[in-house]
Order: sequence, then structure tokens, then C-alpha cells
Amino acid sequence: MRQLLQVCLACLTLSGCAFNSIFISYPLQIAPYKAQLSNDQASSQLAELAENIDTNDGLLYAQESGRIAQIYGDFESSKTYYERAISAYRDFDDRATISASDVGATASSIILNDNAIPYRGPGYERIMLHQYQALNYLLMGDPQGALVEVRRSNQLQASEQSRYQKSQDSVKAMANGTVNAEMKKLSRASGTVTSSFLNAYSYYTTGLLHELLGEPNDAFIDYRKAAQISPDNQFLQQDLVRLAKQMSMPQYDEFKKRWGDAKLPKAGQGQVIFMVERGFAPVKDSLTVPFTIDGNFQTASIPTYKPRSAPTSKTAISGLGTVLRADTIANIDALAYNALKEELPAILLRQAAHVAAKAEMNARANPDGKRYNQTSDAGAIAMQIFNVISEQADRRSWLTLPQQAQIARQFVDAGEYQVQVANAPATVVKVQPNRATLIWVIETGNHTRFYSIII
Repeated sequence: MRQLLQVCLACLTLSGCAFNSIFISYPLQIAPYKAQLSNDQASSQLAELAENIDTNDGLLYAQESGRIAQIYGDFESSKTYYERAISAYRDFDDRATISASDVGATASSIILNDNAIPYRGPGYERIMLHQYQALNYLLMGDPQGALVEVRRSNQLQASEQSRYQKSQDSVKAMANGTVNAEMKKLSRASGTVTSSFLNAYSYYTTGLLHELLGEPNDAFIDYRKAAQISPDNQFLQQDLVRLAKQMSMPQYDEFKKRWGDAKLPKAGQGQVIFMVERGFAPVKDSLTVPFTIDGNFQTASIPTYKPRSAPTSKTAISGLGTVLRADTIANIDALAYNALKEELPAILLRQAAHVAAKAEMNARANPDGKRYNQTSDAGAIAMQIFNVISEQADRRSWLTLPQQAQIARQFVDAGEYQVQVANAPATVVKVQPNRATLIWVIETGNHTRFYSIII
């Protein structure tokens, strides 16, 4: 028994981190911060959250800290936190050989759970990290820095396609009843979204920045990529028609026939562009299955998602003359569902290793099988309790991302407008001739924040 306890303690030591996500679910850790964002409370606990950046889940905590600071309008701190996350991703990319800490984390995950593995986010999180860093640069007055980040975002969308194909091969190789059932459930939940890395919101943001910063050809390419993913968005359609018309492109006639002619600005008008983010990304649930092996009680847990909530309605925007209704450009929750679906085969492989390792530990704690004596009985019971307590599904993900993103655009006369988005209090929007006013609207529960810049 003493040897078994030493093994367990060694695994905790090798994992090299605070025990946060190993025994306490990640959604439970982040819930207080989301509550503060929902009720417009001050970010009093942000420094406490950021202290975890040096732990096993450091990349995730850096992403959350950057996003929370960004929502509060502290773009400088957000930029610093995001840089930490970007650096962590690069460390993963540059790690040519498995380090001792990786070996320890892998060993710990077999005896404990997947939360002992250093967190490396799915593709859509990494792509959105660069998208949000670009917005930090833009709102801090550094458009060239913003362009660097959106180009990185585009490069990642291309590289993730190769990784996605490999994951699909794994899915086919592991096809069985359990895998297929979970795959079908996640596919139904994600709707028409077919992968975790094809993000129309990121492509749209990239295209928008290219256009606003005087690169219409690059903007057209990215808008077209976004339209291939989100083909029914009316504002995206109009952007393509308008750019094709302005640049006398051969696609103009085709686009005009499909979506109607472009609405061009009148002399002296400016434009108002809205990017509206609503809600929070979904929280992973846990699917736990109890069973016995050789009379010893065990459990196996894997992450899953509950069925998606009803689609969010179009956001009404008033105060600019006619009422605008922002149109969905991306459902971030659908990307999260697909990311879990792509990762499921690897999760199940690791789960099989958990079960085998813990069954062996149970057998060592009770070498006489059912013929217990006082010592072996106590050891077996203690080992079974440890197995149940330590069996936690990996529910980590970037939880302060939005559930959904919507866009809207309109040309209006120069001046000041009292603009109201949904039920939020009205805010003053300034429009200048031949300029664009970009308004970033972030709705988090019961509170909505506005950030704008004239470009």
C-alpha cells in the first residue's frame, strides 16, 4: 500500500503543476470570472487568475486573462497576456523531442486523468487568439501590428487543415459503437459546421482589416473564404459585390445576379461597421461510466457537450435611420463541438490506458483477489476510492470566448448618432466622411460593452 501511495504522489509531482484542473473542474474555476463579466463587476480577481499562467494549464489561463482584460477594455494588458499564450503555442511547435516534464505529465495522466497533460488548445482557439490580438493592436493605434496578426491567423487556418485530415483518419480507424454514437451526437449539435478550424469570423475580421487599411484585393480573398463557410450572410454578400464592382472584377456580374447590386456610399458619407459578440462559449460536460474489473469498482469519464441551445436571434441595431439586424457570421459553440469530435479518438485511447493502469493498481492492492485480509482489504478500498476521485474528464477549454459572432454594415451621413444595440443603453457613435467607424460590441450575459475606432 505504501508503494502504491508513493506512485500516486510521484505522479502528482511529475505533473509539475498546481492541482487545479486535476481535481477541480476547469469550468468551476472560471465561473466566478464569467459572473463578474456578466454583471459588470470590476476585474478584481484577474491578477489572481493570471498567477496560474506558470502552471500546467498556463496557455489556457493566458488566453482567459487576455480575453477578460480585453472585454474590460484593458488592451495593453490583454496584449501582454496574449503574447504569453502565443509564446506557449510556439513552444509546443518548437519542441522537437519529448522533455522530462512531458514524460511526467503523460505518466500522471495515465494514473490520474487527462487534466495532467499540459493544455494545448484546439485549432479554433489558436486562430481566434491571433484574431483578438489583431484587434488589440488596432484599438491601440498600431494597424501594422494588426495586419501581422491577421496574416498569422490566416496561415493557421491553412495549417490546421492538414491536422484535421489526420484526425479524420484516426476517426475512421477507431470506428465502433461508442465512438460513432458520440460522433453523431456532436455532429447534430454542430449543425452545418464541419470542422473546428474553418472560422468565417476570423476570415471576415482579416478581410475587414485588409480593406480598412487599404488592401482591397486581400480583403476580397478573405471575404470570399468567409462566404464559403457562411454563405447566407447578407452583409458578407454585399461586401463581395461592392468590392467586385469597385475593382471592376470579372466576378461582379455573377455576384450581382446572385445577391443584387452593391450599395455604394454617397458623397460625404461614412460607414459604420458592427462586430457583435454574444454570450459565452459552451462548457464541457462529463460522461462517466461505472463498471467493475475483477470485483473492483472503477469509473471512466470523457468530456462531452449538452445539446446546443436555440440559435441566437439577429441583433437589432437602431439609431442609424433604418433598423439594422446583424447577421450571424460564425457560431463559436459549433466550432467547439467539432473540436471535441476531432479529438475524441485520442481521448478514448488515453481512457483505455487509464482503465488498464488503474485495474493493475487495484490488483496490486488486493493480490489475493476476493480473499481479503485486513491489510489487503484496506488497500483495495483505498485504491478504489483514489481511482474514483482521480477520474475526472478533461473539461478544459477557452470559456470566455463568445458563443456567437454577428456582423452588420451601413453607409450613413457624417455626424453623431445615438445607437442602441438590442436592449443595451444607447451609445454615441461618430461618423466622418469617407471614413469607417468600427464598433466592437461584446455582450456577456446581462452587460454589453462597446469599443470603437475611426479608420
